[in-house]
Parts: sequence; C-alpha cells; structure tokens
Amino acid sequence: MTIRAGSLDRRTLLRGAIATAAMGSFAVACGSPSSNDNGGGGPKGKKGAKNPFGVAKNSKVEAAIFDGGYGTDYVAFVNTVIGAQIAGTKIDVKPVVDIGPELQPRFVGGNPPDLIDNSGEDQIGFLGILDQLEELDDVFEANTYEGKKIADIVYPGVKDPGTFKDKFVALNYVMTVYGVWYSKTLFEANGWTPPKTWDEALDLGQAAKKKGKYLFVHGKEAATYYRTLLIDSAIKEGGDEVRLALGNLEKGCWSHPAVQGVIKVMETMVKEKMFVPGGSGTQFQKAQAIWSNDQKALLYPSGGWIENEMKDATKADFQMTGVPAMTLTGSPKIPYEALRAAAGEPFIVPKQGKNPAGGKEVLRAMLSEKAAANFSKTKLAPTIVKGTVPADGYGSTALVSQTTMLEAAGENIFNYTFVEAYGMNTDQLVPWNSFLAGDIDGKGLTSALQKISDKIREDDSIEKIKVS
Repeated sequence: MTIRAGSLDRRTLLRGAIATAAMGSFAVACGSPSSNDNGGGGPKGKKGAKNPFGVAKNSKVEAAIFDGGYGTDYVAFVNTVIGAQIAGTKIDVKPVVDIGPELQPRFVGGNPPDLIDNSGEDQIGFLGILDQLEELDDVFEANTYEGKKIADIVYPGVKDPGTFKDKFVALNYVMTVYGVWYSKTLFEANGWTPPKTWDEALDLGQAAKKKGKYLFVHGKEAATYYRTLLIDSAIKEGGDEVRLALGNLEKGCWSHPAVQGVIKVMETMVKEKMFVPGGSGTQFQKAQAIWSNDQKALLYPSGGWIENEMKDATKADFQMTGVPAMTLTGSPKIPYEALRAAAGEPFIVPKQGKNPAGGKEVLRAMLSEKAAANFSKTKLAPTIVKGTVPADGYGSTALVSQTTMLEAAGENIFNYTFVEAYGMNTDQLVPWNSFLAGDIDGKGLTSALQKISDKIREDDSIEKIKVS
C-alpha cells in the first residue's frame, strides 16, 4: 500500500499516496544557504526527437525508489529499454524504505538523487520542497519510445494528484483502484453475490455466520481502510457535497447524513460480530491472510495493490476479484459503478540532482509500452498508461477486475487527498481500531474524527488546501 499506516498507501495507500502536509521546519531548512537553485545539471547531450531532455550519452541516473509493496525491480527493468534511446544510459536504483528521514538531509545538502519515488508513510511533504523540484509538463509533451505523445496515452486527470500550487511536479505512475475484494471461487461455491448496497452486505454477513465465517477482517495498521470504504460509499450516496465538506474540513462534516448512514450500518456489523475478533491487535498482513488464505472473512476493502501484497499468502485458485464500494441506498447521487481511482506512486525530479534530464528520461522510459506492460504483468496493477493490460490480465482476475471497474465507471471516477495532505491517518487509526473492536460506538467514532479535522482547520500554522 502506499499510504502506509492505512496505506492508501503503509505503502500507502494510500497507494496512493499522494500529498502530505507542508513541513514548516523542513521548508526553512531547504531555504538555507546550503541550498540554491543553480542545480547540478550534469553533462548535457544534444536535444532531439529521441532525446527531448538533452541527456548525455553514457550518463548515470541515481534513482531512490520506495521499497514498498511494488518493490523496486520495475524501475531497474527500465535499464533494458532506455539504452535504445540514449546510448549507454544507466539507472542506479537504490531501494529506500524511510524516504523522508533518509533523503531530506540530501535536499538540505543540495545533493538529492536524480529521481525519487516519494512514497510511503515517511514521504517528504511536497509543499516543503516544491521550489526544489523540476516541473514535469515537458515529460507529458514528449513522445513515448513508440512515437506517441505521452499526454495522449495516459488516463485523464493523472496530473492532478501531482500538481501543487499549479505546478506539476510529481508524476504518479500507478493507477490505483479502490474497491471491495472477494474470492470469486468461494462466492460461486456458496451461491453468494458480492453486495451492491450496505443492506445486501448485512444479509451477506448473516449468510457468512451460518457458514462459520465473518463478513470483514481488519488489522491494526490498516483499520483506516474502513474509513476509505466509508468515505467512498458516502461520496457516492451524497455526491460532491460530501467530498467537499470532508476535504475542506468543514464543521460537522463527519455528521453528514450519508456519512452517518454508513457508520450506523458498520456499527451494526460490529455489534453483530461480523468482524473477525482481535483485529485491533493483529498485524495487518496477518489479518489480510485470514481473508486471503484462511478464508474466514468474505470481504476486504483495499486498493489494487492487495493481490501483489498478498501473493505469498493467498489460497490457490482464490480468484481475487474487486467490486466498487457499496452504496447506502439503491438511488445514490453518483451511480454504484462510480469508483475512487487515482494515479499514485509519485515520482519527483529534484532540480539539484546531478542529472535531472536523466531523471526525466527515466520517467519517459517508464511510460513506454514495454516498461508499463512489465509493471502490470509483474505487479498485477495498471499504470497510468492506457491499453497495456491484455484481456486476460496476465492470468490475474484482480487485474482484470481493476480494468473492468475503470471501464464501467467511465467519467464517474473521483478522488480525495485530504487525509494524506494533512497527515491525518495516524491519528485516525486510534478511533477506527477502537470502533472496529467495539470499544466505542458510532457517535464516539464521529466525535473523534471531527476533533481531528477541527484541530487541523483551526491551526493557523498549517497551510490549508482548498478543495473544489
């Protein structure tokens, strides 16, 4: 996951992960005399159709890549294609887990890597380093290795999560789809149908109990996956007014009728013991294995990274399949097929790297058909490049269902980033674990979530992001 700790993205989740709060002290450090805008630049090559950024031949590109659920080998794979465009170019991939603690000092020292996958729970706040990052519009204006303009072959809106103060500085590579996952094999064997509404989910929970199973399971680090499910369902039910109220930290936003409707159903499920007990004391991957390997739970809300993350702990012939978040009623403001999906895994190119042109070239190479197809085949997730996943999904039912959901959603795709933008996930994990364990009720959860939002809204030292 990209957002780690709830990871929308532990990896996070928020895969996806997208923006974090401005980091005041780091921003000050970045403005110190040790940092300047001259940049390293490195050796220059002649710009042309095959070399739009002017990368020198035989140059090296240092790439610091977040070593999370997707690993780092997909970037190393680019070494097999980049040389066809820029002779002798070599990518030196360095796996990093704690992005911020390890790389912030290099920004302060004026010697950051040429390319960074700024992901994970310790990602660097974009607002704190905004002026030290290359703008990436020219990457989208360049042609792919196949001669197609990059802007024409990616999904709509993929620039949005990487744009801050009107500057496109982060290229999010993975198309993260959020949904509810189940075993197609198990459901077919029992004659079950994945629920489209929360009432149907309640009925399914009762059917599961008759089979000695549970409806849901959660792990302590990923309890907020149910926050994601709550928000997704509430936005579909109540429309943009829910998304805007939550994103703009409005007073009483967590008391919106659509939000409360879902919380009440979840509270009923907790009281009726439809969650595997002990989740708040269980490591999240162990909890996920209770679903994917032991099949004690029927459903699990997560992003599209879940299959790759659990590939070593999934029962044979599980046939992992995803569906959109349930709606509260049969007549939501946004149709059931609507989907939360967004580009995630943000790549940035620091101005002061030794070879920023090389960093951009690596991104161009990653968007080639060969590199994008390799990612989808090996990581079982789609990239932002359209049309690189075959109909059989390389044998992955989860990958097929992601592309199916994207196609069915059409224009009804939405996203929100306020949790990551303000770094709320860690604080929210506390009440969500208590709620799912039955220690607090829906009113207690609502109150706790509202206090977290209110505290940020009323703190003048935190820069606010207006959501529209």
